[in-house]
Amino acid sequence: MSKVALAFDLGGTELRAALVDREGRLLAFASVPTLARDGVMAVVGQIEILAETVRREVPDAVVAGIGIGAPGPLDPKAGIVLGAPTLSGWHDVPLAGILSDRLGLPVRLENDANAAALGEWHFGAGKGANSLVFVTISTGIGGGVIVDGRIMHGRRGLAAEIGHMTITDKGERCFCGATGCFEAVASGTALGRRATAITVAGDGSRLRVLSGDAEVTGRDVVDAVRVGDPMAISLLEDEARWLGIGFTNLLHLYSPDVLVMGGGISNGFDLLRETVEATIRNRAMPAYRDVPVVPAQLGRHAGLIGAASLILRDEDETALQVSTGENPDNHTETEPVGTREAIHG
Repeated sequence: MSKVALAFDLGGTELRAALVDREGRLLAFASVPTLARDGVMAVVGQIEILAETVRREVPDAVVAGIGIGAPGPLDPKAGIVLGAPTLSGWHDVPLAGILSDRLGLPVRLENDANAAALGEWHFGAGKGANSLVFVTISTGIGGGVIVDGRIMHGRRGLAAEIGHMTITDKGERCFCGATGCFEAVASGTALGRRATAITVAGDGSRLRVLSGDAEVTGRDVVDAVRVGDPMAISLLEDEARWLGIGFTNLLHLYSPDVLVMGGGISNGFDLLRETVEATIRNRAMPAYRDVPVVPAQLGRHAGLIGAASLILRDEDETALQVSTGENPDNHTETEPVGTREAIHG
């Protein structure tokens, strides 16, 4: 069997693992709730167990290496998680080195949003594009940017923190401490918070019924729109307008061939699309208005597939260099995504 990658998607809620082949197919998959409050080594132990679990499912697989997407901020070149807010005690953790020592394989670490962007670019909605912006609208807002065939990392891998660009001077304060962040007004959490604020537990509203009289989620709002609830329709219209404003900024900043929307709120893409596109037409300069905004195709596995591509594309590049007589370690900053330096910095 050809070589595969062992991929991990490390989230604050769930840790997922897979064996992924060169076509982006998951050959084995396993997940567990992340021991996010128990410290670094507790999670490392979970990673070791999941690695063994998925490798048992495909015992003849030849694993080329490990790709892992993790919450930022992180430094992909150094392989260090700098300070993941969803993981207690994760400050300056040399995760790539720890896993390489524990599992005996080369490790590539990447921001989870960048990993998802790579997955959609190689195998999903952005396949064939030269430039892409991927935006995930979920609990928060994150994203990854590929420009001219290269993932944008910036200093210490901190580029393209999409959720924290300022799009208004109003609204509730973001967890980062600022007011008016894209995430603070347009995330699924923000949408659910607005829905919760205009309803009351036990009021019989469709939103509260769908939430089980608990706090309303963004997903509840989308579901209520699908059954024609007027309150939910108004909320989602506002959500689409905020998304359109944020997307317009991203189009002006990066001029991608395509903008891909993922995350839980993308399940309502068909309901959001008309207002998002109208907002872009009204706000974007003419040259940017024809950029397609499309839903992600890989769903919850985008990050795993993208993390795997860090290993498999690197493997392909090294093999090509060996076959042509080049020195695999002689890389330059001008190489495209898939080569060692482009992946790491």
